[in-house]
Amino acid sequence: MKNKTIVFATSNYNKVKEVREMLIPLGFEVLSLSDLNLCVTHPEDALTFAGNAKIKAEEIAEKCSYPVLADDSGLMIDALEGFPGVHSARFMEGYPYEVKNKAILEMMEGKENRRAFFRTAMVYIDKEKGIEKTFEGVTEGVITTKLDPKPLHGFGYDPIFFSLDLNKTFGQATNEEKDSCSHRARALMKFVEFLKGRED
Repeated sequence: MKNKTIVFATSNYNKVKEVREMLIPLGFEVLSLSDLNLCVTHPEDALTFAGNAKIKAEEIAEKCSYPVLADDSGLMIDALEGFPGVHSARFMEGYPYEVKNKAILEMMEGKENRRAFFRTAMVYIDKEKGIEKTFEGVTEGVITTKLDPKPLHGFGYDPIFFSLDLNKTFGQATNEEKDSCSHRARALMKFVEFLKGRED
């Protein structure tokens, strides 16, 4: 695969790091919005992850000359009817995730069904080639009964998400372990396979 520059439409350091860890070894240069001094100004008010990812991808594709990859992702909890879902980032906006995680655990008190999953939708737009594609990834787990007191890695809701693939919370998983089964990793794998297929 030839070297290729892609803009990942986020300024979230943790997301950029996760995507770079997966794509740079495959010959990609991954630029963030911060690298280009760009930002998303349109409200992410779609009802689906794919819809929000498309809002971001389309706006940034109009502002730069590179192909753009944008994602939207979130935690969905069965017992809370899919909450926080597309509102994962905006739930208790302005509060640190330790506070958000504690709030989720309080909402889950007394719930027997603790099944949950992370879902990611990624939208890729290459204006030059007229390409727009969506890739989705899901990883399953359960919500823990208490906050991981010393998460070693991860971010966001990782300390309360016990991965069924890894048999540990994402907060305790190494970057390599998380990259092997995370929702974002699975969507990225589909994206990479798509690009490989176009070059074969």
